[in-house]
Amino acid sequence: MLQHLLKVINMNIKNWLLPLLIIGSIGCQSQTASKMTTDNNNPLLCDPQKGICEIPDSSAGDGKLAMNNQKKAVRVLYFTDPICSSCWGIEPQLRKLKLEYGNNLTIEYRMGGLLPDWSYNSGGISKPADVAVHWDEVSRYYDMPIDGDVWLEDPLASSYPPSIAVKAAQLQDEKKAVLFMRRIREMVFMEKKNITKWEHLATAATECGLDAVAMKRDYEGVAREAFRKDLELTKKMGVRGFPTLYFMGKDGKQVVINGYKPYKAFEDAVLKCAPTATKTDYEKDWQNLFGHYKTLTRKEYAELSNVSVAAAEKKLNNLTQDNKLQTIISKNGDLWMRE
Repeated sequence: MLQHLLKVINMNIKNWLLPLLIIGSIGCQSQTASKMTTDNNNPLLCDPQKGICEIPDSSAGDGKLAMNNQKKAVRVLYFTDPICSSCWGIEPQLRKLKLEYGNNLTIEYRMGGLLPDWSYNSGGISKPADVAVHWDEVSRYYDMPIDGDVWLEDPLASSYPPSIAVKAAQLQDEKKAVLFMRRIREMVFMEKKNITKWEHLATAATECGLDAVAMKRDYEGVAREAFRKDLELTKKMGVRGFPTLYFMGKDGKQVVINGYKPYKAFEDAVLKCAPTATKTDYEKDWQNLFGHYKTLTRKEYAELSNVSVAAAEKKLNNLTQDNKLQTIISKNGDLWMRE
């Protein structure tokens, strides 16, 4: 495993481009676009109707986990991947869930290994441009900014390096690791940066208040073992795609959410596992929302403030014109941050 991961991390651009020419291999079938009619084995071609990026060659486990002495009413195991577009799609719902029910739950982020490498092939996608087009389509479906041009300009060989980096971040600080994963997702989905490269991972680490030097040491060492354990747990729990979230109550109740779902599904999962869970009525003004989250998309702002997407965009643009917010522009949607 370790030799394989090192091989993946050290691949150069030349090695990336050849396997990408057979990218039709993998494909969560998109039924919303005629171009995406291919075999359902490509983790990067996620089915937006199902809202999930499936894992090739996944062997289902028993879906059971020994309960521990959890401190809060609900424990959430979130199986994800830094380059999972459907996981990016549920960011608005998860951010709202944390604001309303954060006092009742803990979320543990587990890396599932969406794209090990490009050594398999089974489909009809003929060129890297097809993946770029697909990501652009998914962006419109979820109304979350995703620029697929990264697959044309600087394609990733694997999702393992950024996954290992997330584990290294978690070894330092769990909360900052969540910020780190958010930041590298912004990098790959909006800024077209190849987040397998250490230069981008180090920048993200520093921006999130992590020690990049210590993180690199862990990234090259103990974080690999932590990632291996996440892969084992992914298999044990029978996870077949991302996002997958296991909600577990103290009394053994369990609810599983697979793929993209509206906010109510996440709220219902909490209440089924902990019927007495209390809901926080947070302030929905823009200052408070940007106080909680450094960056917000229009869909996130709409979800968190309970307004329409059109109203959210108008509000964000007005705040930008008043020099209260800064806009980070990308091809398929913008990101706003406080000045």
